[in-house]
Amino acid sequence: MPSDGKSSDLDVPQEKPGFVDTLRALLFFAWSLTLAVPLFVTMALMAPLVLAMDKYKRLAQHFVNNIWAKISSSLFYRVEVEGRQNLPPSDKAVVYVANHQSFLDIYSLFHLDRPFKFISKTSIFMIPIVGWSMFLTGHVGLKRTDRRSQLDCLKQCRDLLDKGAPVLFFPEGTRSPDCVMAGFKKGAFSVAVKAGVDVIPITLLGTGAMMPAGAEGVLRPGRVKIVVHPPIPTVGRDADEVCNEARSIIAQSLPKQLVGSADKMASEE
Repeated sequence: MPSDGKSSDLDVPQEKPGFVDTLRALLFFAWSLTLAVPLFVTMALMAPLVLAMDKYKRLAQHFVNNIWAKISSSLFYRVEVEGRQNLPPSDKAVVYVANHQSFLDIYSLFHLDRPFKFISKTSIFMIPIVGWSMFLTGHVGLKRTDRRSQLDCLKQCRDLLDKGAPVLFFPEGTRSPDCVMAGFKKGAFSVAVKAGVDVIPITLLGTGAMMPAGAEGVLRPGRVKIVVHPPIPTVGRDADEVCNEARSIIAQSLPKQLVGSADKMASEE
C-alpha cells in the first residue's frame, strides 16, 4: 500500500548535513576501498579459471562482490528485506527492476544474495579497483547518450539471460537528486519480454535519505528497506504493459511524495 506521506527515516531529510555526516561518508568510502583492494586481488587471481568455466554467470566473482558490499555497508547502516520469499532461485534468469535513489543502491541490493549483472556507465569501469572489479564480474557498461551503446547493452543483457544469468536494471536510467521516481524507460522490459523471463519489481527505501544523488560526500544515519514484490510474467505480453505494471507496483511501497509522474523522464547525467 502507498505510504500515508508522513515523515520517516526512509524519506528524504530536509535538514542540512552536518560535519558528522561528512565524516561518516569519508569513513564509509575509506573502509569500502580498504576492503576492495585484497578482494580485487582475489578476483584477479581467479579470473582465468572463472572465464574458462563460468564465462557468463561468474558466480565466484559475484560471491566476492557480495562479501565486499555487505561488509562495507553493514558497519554503517542496516538493511531490511521484505518479501524475500518472492526472490526466484539464484540460478533462474530473470530481470530485476528497481527505483534508483542513491549511490548506496547497489551496495544495498547485494544483500539480496542474488548473482545479478547490473548496468553502469562505462566511465565507472575505469575507476581503479572498484571499476575493474565490476569488469571482472561481468557487469554491463553503457554510454547513456550513445544509441549504439544502448543497443549493444540490451543485446548483452539478452545474451546473459539466454545463458541463465539474471540482470538488474534501474529503468529510470539515472538517480534523481530529490529521490522522486521518474518515468521508466522500456529497455529492461523489452529485453524481458523477448527473453520470456519474469520481471521482479523491487522498491528501495532509505538510500536517498542517507546519501542523496549528487551528495556522495554525505552519509546520514539511517536504514534501508528493500521490498521484493511478486514476479510479473511476461509471456504473451508487450513491453509497455509490463513496464506500466512494474512501475505501479514499485510505487505502492514508496511514500506518496516520492512516486512522481510516469510521464516525466529523468534527464541524462
